[in-house]
Amino acid sequence: MRPTQRQFIDLTVALDETTPEPFPTKISRIRHGQGVRHLNRAIVYSRKKPLLQNLKHALQYALGTRRFKKDDFPEGEFLSLEKVTASVHAGTHLDAPYHFGSRCEGRPAKTIDQVPLEWCYGSGVVLDLTHKKPGELIVPEDVKSALARVDYSLKPYDIVLIRTGADKLWGTKEYFFQHPAMSREATEWIVGQGVKIIGIDSPGFDRPFGAMIHDYFKTRDPKHLWPAHLFGREKEYCHIERLANLDKIPVPFGFTVACFPIKIAKAGAGWIRPVAIIDG
Repeated sequence: MRPTQRQFIDLTVALDETTPEPFPTKISRIRHGQGVRHLNRAIVYSRKKPLLQNLKHALQYALGTRRFKKDDFPEGEFLSLEKVTASVHAGTHLDAPYHFGSRCEGRPAKTIDQVPLEWCYGSGVVLDLTHKKPGELIVPEDVKSALARVDYSLKPYDIVLIRTGADKLWGTKEYFFQHPAMSREATEWIVGQGVKIIGIDSPGFDRPFGAMIHDYFKTRDPKHLWPAHLFGREKEYCHIERLANLDKIPVPFGFTVACFPIKIAKAGAGWIRPVAIIDG
């Protein structure tokens, strides 16, 4: 019997120091050819060692009795090493209830390391909302119409993926300003169906920062400020921001999504590598 063919679709954008970010990502890179020099530096000096021991090791290094050479490693290369300094909201990431507020449903809100893993693996449904213009709100009627077009009804623990097409601007400054957003009401309706995770292919779940700030200072009405995020104080859910490649999922439902977050203690979000899994 022929084994089932399984397709994996990467739904992420990369954590990359070359792309624009509100809080820039920094990645320092030690290449393979530089590895031996850094390894020698590590064995010669350490802040955790006594001064006399550091001096002894420095002398041994100078005499060549405690020193690695490039020839000690194949092709003269040691191991590469990268050090990343980045916001937990950079790249594709999952926002935990704690990001929305310190309390949710009257209890301490879950941080990213407390999000149940079973929420992060389940049946996926992708909703085509590419007709929504930048700055527009996705309202409950939009979600219901998208579901009706594919003849699907949401069930508890579905992972709902909102496709706006905004990911095509990834890597440009326009990416952060040219996208529609989820309304509080649409978020509430989806969560009301028992959904715990909603994802979107735009940089933020709410409207672009400038649009929210403009409307707030024009009206002084706080309802314009991160309404979909702040709904998460009332009902427990998570959302994914900065998805990509939703247009590559060949079916609107009948596939599986895996979106496990990095376990960062007491953080409000964590990086993820979400994948759509399609069984052939």
